[in-house]
Amino acid sequence: MRSRVRFTGLAAFSTIAFVAQPRTPRNGREMLEAMRAAYDGKWYHTLTFRQKTTLRGRDGTERVQTWYEALRHTSASGTQLRIDFGEPKEGNGVIYTADSSWRVRAGKPDAGTADGNVFLPLIEGVYVQPVDRTLRELASTKVDMSKVYQTPWEGRPTWVVGATAVSDTTSPQFWVDADRKVVTRMIVVLAPGRPPMDIRLGGYERVGDGWLAMKVTMFVGGVPQQTEEYSDPRVGLALDGALFDPAQWSTATHWTSGPK
Repeated sequence: MRSRVRFTGLAAFSTIAFVAQPRTPRNGREMLEAMRAAYDGKWYHTLTFRQKTTLRGRDGTERVQTWYEALRHTSASGTQLRIDFGEPKEGNGVIYTADSSWRVRAGKPDAGTADGNVFLPLIEGVYVQPVDRTLRELASTKVDMSKVYQTPWEGRPTWVVGATAVSDTTSPQFWVDADRKVVTRMIVVLAPGRPPMDIRLGGYERVGDGWLAMKVTMFVGGVPQQTEEYSDPRVGLALDGALFDPAQWSTATHWTSGPK
């Protein structure tokens, strides 16, 4: 009788341990569906924060700047990100969507280019829009959605889309924390002929019912080129839609002018 009880206890423990391990998605679509389902109806639609940006030049010297960022998602416009480089009153910055960007200098925007922000589909869009739209937005990254494997990353189970082994450090790919369902790493080629950029997102903190990586570091050839450290994140603010219109860059009500 004693051995029978002991066996039953071990069997129960094994079952619990098995259930606790997240099943690896079979492909990239399943991965995105899991991310979407984990926060369905909960993820924030607006986000603002301040950013300490450390830029490393070719000669190794570093420049530190303060940027001001505002993000929003609407069904009509998708995900939009506005970055003010330096104090907003100076009128310098950029507006991004997943597939386009408009740069602004002294309040005057350029005509815009088909050069979007590869982060937006994975840090915002995936949680609040149909998966088919996210897949279309990720198409430019050239990530092979048929390739998926699981590996530990910084002590946490992680799913990787776009490669089949951790030794592959050049193929376009993105890494997702299997429990939290948030992206923790991306390897992408941002322009033809340039080496891949290894982008690592860490220091995640809860914001609202979602998450925000409080530190992002971008490496090229193993050397950090840009480090971003976020502070004072706020979600759910009613942002002026004109903030995301390049033509109204200087006249829109800026989120930093509201209550502190």
